[in-house]
Amino acid sequence: MDVNETILVIDDDSGLLRLLQLGLERDGFSVITAAGGKEGLRDAYQFRPDLVVLDVMMPDMDGWTICRRLREMSDTPIIMLTAMGSERDVLRGLILGADDYIAKPCSFDELKARIRALLRRAKSPAIPVWRTGYDDGKLMVDLSTGSVSRQGSPVHLTPTESRLLKCLVSQAGQVISHKELLTQVWGPEYGDEVGYLSVYIHYLREKIEDDPANPEYVRTRWGTGYYFAGDGNRVTA
Repeated sequence: MDVNETILVIDDDSGLLRLLQLGLERDGFSVITAAGGKEGLRDAYQFRPDLVVLDVMMPDMDGWTICRRLREMSDTPIIMLTAMGSERDVLRGLILGADDYIAKPCSFDELKARIRALLRRAKSPAIPVWRTGYDDGKLMVDLSTGSVSRQGSPVHLTPTESRLLKCLVSQAGQVISHKELLTQVWGPEYGDEVGYLSVYIHYLREKIEDDPANPEYVRTRWGTGYYFAGDGNRVTA
């Protein structure tokens, strides 16, 4: 971890804000706190933090809206830290672009571990790029630039979707286990978070497949993992 990486914490619980600020500063982070959603957005624009910790239930602007707006302007890692811990809430957060979702109460050590994992992932991609891309005339994936197009039109992927597709295309034809995908795309701390993987596979298929229910590219090996099944002759080395 680099000293003085900046964390923005957005939460209307003043006691929790103070505890998180003290704890994270002891670990060498610079911490900005915002007691509401609108203030948090202003701080994000002004200070450009390295990571955002975000509550959901706030009176002036809820965390769903903040997450969506943050993701529109930046790829900064976002952790949603909230008492809303149902599966539906978790999926909603991930769909809106959050990189991680932690239900309160949680241990401070767990939160710090998740923060460190996301910061490492943001700075040093762990995906080995063995090929330069894929192009079959319909789907084009450029691994060097991260650009993707379908039928000639650009495809916008979230940072996590992009990392997942790069991982699959770079090892085209090889079945990659759930644990290996989670480790390569999210980090070693996420090796058991299979729910994250299924959500992102679903939304990746929605963006690149003609028929997401019968995928041509991102295929499932039941009980094992996933693989990229595009025409091997179209994979560029």
